[in-house]
Amino acid sequence: MDKQEDLKKLETAIDHADAIVIGSGAGLSAAAGFAYSGERFERYFQDFAEKYHFRDMYSGGFYPYETLEEYWAFWSRYIYINRYAHTENGVYKKLVQKFDGRECFSITTNVDHQWQGAGWDKRRLFYTQGDYGLFQCSRPCHHSTYDNEETVRKMVLAQGYEIAEDGALLPPAEGRPLMRVPSELVPRCPVCHKPMSMNLRSDSTFVQDGGWEAAAERYRAFLNRHRKDRVVYLELGVGYNTPGIIKYSFWRMTYENPKAVYACVNLGEAAAPSEIKDRSICVDGDIRETLIVLGKLHR
Repeated sequence: MDKQEDLKKLETAIDHADAIVIGSGAGLSAAAGFAYSGERFERYFQDFAEKYHFRDMYSGGFYPYETLEEYWAFWSRYIYINRYAHTENGVYKKLVQKFDGRECFSITTNVDHQWQGAGWDKRRLFYTQGDYGLFQCSRPCHHSTYDNEETVRKMVLAQGYEIAEDGALLPPAEGRPLMRVPSELVPRCPVCHKPMSMNLRSDSTFVQDGGWEAAAERYRAFLNRHRKDRVVYLELGVGYNTPGIIKYSFWRMTYENPKAVYACVNLGEAAAPSEIKDRSICVDGDIRETLIVLGKLHR
């Protein structure tokens, strides 16, 4: 079956579904313009690349910096451009528009807040791996998280950057940005005074706060409510970094429900197991281009 036929089949499945569960991974945000390497990395992290020789933001996030001041210089830029700057190219908004008014729920391993930024109802969203916009205690001594926008803004400004009216991060007018933040801006836990860390799932210290637990429960309730209905499990840009969260669970739920359809849109990684092949639609293509075509089909 060619791609056009796959897309028509996908549109029909969505139109006839009682419920749609959307699972999104890094490929969706990449399609929305959030590249972690290449020109975008070089624009904001050339100084770090020259000093430490890594070539993408992801690698830089794991680098063992000697001081917290330098660590937060890197991470504040990282957080700001991926969480607070308005650079999304419309992919998430197209999804919000397409599924507006439908019985939908979104589960994502992305931590960039783009679903909510595009207008998706947060009561229909489960952000399993955390949020760039939250700090937590690095120990952690308690299970609360803290909004970090004000602190992050202060950090990037302290490095010499400017923030434009549209939210873009602008380099210093003269010279290069500092690769450190003032010690007084290093975030510390308000309870035990240990350094704060990002609320990102990377090890056993990840904090699942009250908001996380509530979102998890809403997701479980949605799945349970529609477990015997005509459900489309729509996977967008999910790879094999953490496949058990979305990909494998979507395969299992499709297998267990004869009325369900598994759909996958992923450039270079669109596949389904043989057990559900007859109820799967796998589109090997760019997510942004696919959404544009689906919009035209819908009209």
